[in-house]
Amino acid sequence: MSSLTLKNLTKTYPNGYNSVKDLSLEIEDGELIILHGPNGCGKSTILRMIGGLEDITSGEIYLGTTLLNEVSPCDRPLAMLFRNYAMYPHLNVYENMALGLKLRNMPRSIIDSRVKTAADFLEIGKLLDKKNRSISEADKQKVALGRAIVCKPKIMLVDEDFAHGNLRLRGDLLKFLRKINHDYHTTILYATQNLEEAQRLGGRIITLKDGEILTIHSPADPE
Repeated sequence: MSSLTLKNLTKTYPNGYNSVKDLSLEIEDGELIILHGPNGCGKSTILRMIGGLEDITSGEIYLGTTLLNEVSPCDRPLAMLFRNYAMYPHLNVYENMALGLKLRNMPRSIIDSRVKTAADFLEIGKLLDKKNRSISEADKQKVALGRAIVCKPKIMLVDEDFAHGNLRLRGDLLKFLRKINHDYHTTILYATQNLEEAQRLGGRIITLKDGEILTIHSPADPE
């Protein structure tokens, strides 16, 4: 199960600033969650704490029944997609997408099957032999998504900066996040400042202010 539970989650920085304040939230297996709010509301900090990139001041994070607090980032069954695609320009698209599986010593046949399936899903099947430095920014975004989904993460954490502020990239990103959520049944948390974008995704919208939950709207709620 990839249900996610945040219990009394708090992040206080050494200067005394409270980024997240005693926040609790239950996220069901396969849900699409949008963390919405302005800069400084805590949404990116929440993603980073779930991913293990940010220390937790207090509170607990559970994936199913597993407490994640002391699990190292590399051992969490998550995919994190932030601003830096972290691609290797000297590798081709296939090699970039396969990298995580190779590091896990997966059999070559499984790597090949997963990479080609993901590439077709993301409409980049014809680019597998291309060097990453030679493809468009939109295709680099798809490669990063593909590298995530081939590892079959239980949860994907996506920050709005992943699309580099480009409207076309953001539109493509929303399209494929919906497809990944639906077809792979992957639990997705997406952070955005844009309410229209949040509503277009069609998931449950958690609006944050000053590190606390202000409102929660289900997909069926009127806009």
